[in-house]
Amino acid sequence: MMTLPQLTGMADVICPMFVIVDHKGRIVSAGPTLKKLRPQLTWEGRRFFRVFDLSRPRSVRSVEDLLASAGSKLHLQFRDLPQTGLKGVCTPLPDGQGAFLNLSFGISVLEAVRDYDLTSADFSPTDLTIEMLYLVEAKSAAMEASRQLNLRLQGAKIAAEEQAFTDTLTGLKNRRAMDHILARLISSGREFALMHLDLDFFKQVNDTLGHAAGDAVLQQAARIMVECTRQSDTVARVGGDEFVMILEGVLDTSRLAAIAKRLIQRLEEPVPFGGQSCRISASAGTTLSTWQKAPDAQELLNQADLALYAAKRAGRAQHCFYREGMEKTGGTASGGEASASPVAARGPAK
Repeated sequence: MMTLPQLTGMADVICPMFVIVDHKGRIVSAGPTLKKLRPQLTWEGRRFFRVFDLSRPRSVRSVEDLLASAGSKLHLQFRDLPQTGLKGVCTPLPDGQGAFLNLSFGISVLEAVRDYDLTSADFSPTDLTIEMLYLVEAKSAAMEASRQLNLRLQGAKIAAEEQAFTDTLTGLKNRRAMDHILARLISSGREFALMHLDLDFFKQVNDTLGHAAGDAVLQQAARIMVECTRQSDTVARVGGDEFVMILEGVLDTSRLAAIAKRLIQRLEEPVPFGGQSCRISASAGTTLSTWQKAPDAQELLNQADLALYAAKRAGRAQHCFYREGMEKTGGTASGGEASASPVAARGPAK
């Protein structure tokens, strides 16, 4: 007949989470993995029901109850923290010596491996838990790799979209982006002002100081326009030295005239380049979406363009609002076309 030490030695290898309880309910022996869960606990001689709390079957409160439940699935947990949940099955020992219980973590195995730093050596070599853990680890690695790939793809998509809507020289929105923003504002019924601005004397900078100087002037002009507008406004470079500003919710003509005045004054500040000063100015024309019953993007751009050329014909370095009839006069501000608050030129000679 097998002795208790022989049974314990065999169980250590086959089911390292076993516990043997004598007929009085005291623990005789416990498997190495079970002992690893409570390394400070003196297992031998400890009462089984002082270490474990059985939740199912609820009727199990003694060794006799435990033996009566032989073959049934047991649900239990440690009484102290962490109260790791366990599953088990009980079988009687011969000659009324007590009970042999084989325990496992059940679905709590992942938490147990993490909480107790378990390895494959803590499980039976034939335990499918090991394969499951490898599968979970492989799945987690694959999901993380997929997540990282998706993040990179999303970042690349955002970067590509941003590049497609950005003027590379100035960092402003480009014509394509402006068209999208105009279409969105009009379709949503939002009100806005559209200002078309053109740099005066920019060609002279390019011709006398070269394109590098011209690029420096354009970059400085872009910074000024961003500084003179709100973060919610749109500033777009739509041509060589042409810019469009979309100011959502700004319909007060006095305020718009003040913005244009400040822009022109700032743009007339000399731009240092290569030991020389680049001097330009600007002309601007503005229209409002509310001046059309059914706003149309191309018509608004055309109105702002007419107002811009009215400002240029009035002497440059000026700002005009669109007025009905400018189409017939070719964009002049004369003949009763009130050009709201023209801005006197400062700086370069005209």
